[in-house]
Amino acid sequence: MGEPDETRERLDAMREKARELSDSAEHESDPKERERLAQKARRLESLSEQESDMRSGDIYPIE
Repeated sequence: MGEPDETRERLDAMREKARELSDSAEHESDPKERERLAQKARRLESLSEQESDMRSGDIYPIE
C-alpha cells in the first residue's frame, strides 16, 4: 500500500471518528460532556480538512 492510500485511510478514519464524536455529543445529556465531545469532533474534522487541503496542494492551513 502506498503513501496516498495510507493517508486517505487515515483521513477517512479521522472523519469517521469525528462523526462518531458528533453523534455522541448529540445524545449526551450532560452539557459539559456534550460540549467537550462536540469540540473534539470539530477539532478532528478541522485537522482532517487541513491535511487533505495540504495534500491536494493548498499550502495554507486553516487557522
